[in-house]
Amino acid sequence: MTLGAVNIFDYIEGNKRFIMSRPTAMTVRISGTLSDFVAANVGENGSYENISEYVRDLIRRDKERVEKESFDRLKAELPHAFAAPESAYRPLTAAEVIARNRI
Repeated sequence: MTLGAVNIFDYIEGNKRFIMSRPTAMTVRISGTLSDFVAANVGENGSYENISEYVRDLIRRDKERVEKESFDRLKAELPHAFAAPESAYRPLTAAEVIARNRI
């Protein structure tokens, strides 16, 4: 089974314009039980009208999962940060904070 194109585009939300990469066509080949699983979730008997809709939903869910994990790590650090004595604090650059949180 070959999946269709995935389109990524610019959009405007409120007064902000979000510039995303140009539309991108991606081909994904799956076979066997994965192909059967996708076929069962698409079409008349499935939850999605087409494969592209299904793939976009999977990507959105994965993105939300990654963002939630990052937020949960931040929330877990806050009690320790507030409990630490002021002498334990040291200045960090934005790059250092970003690098530390990519763990």
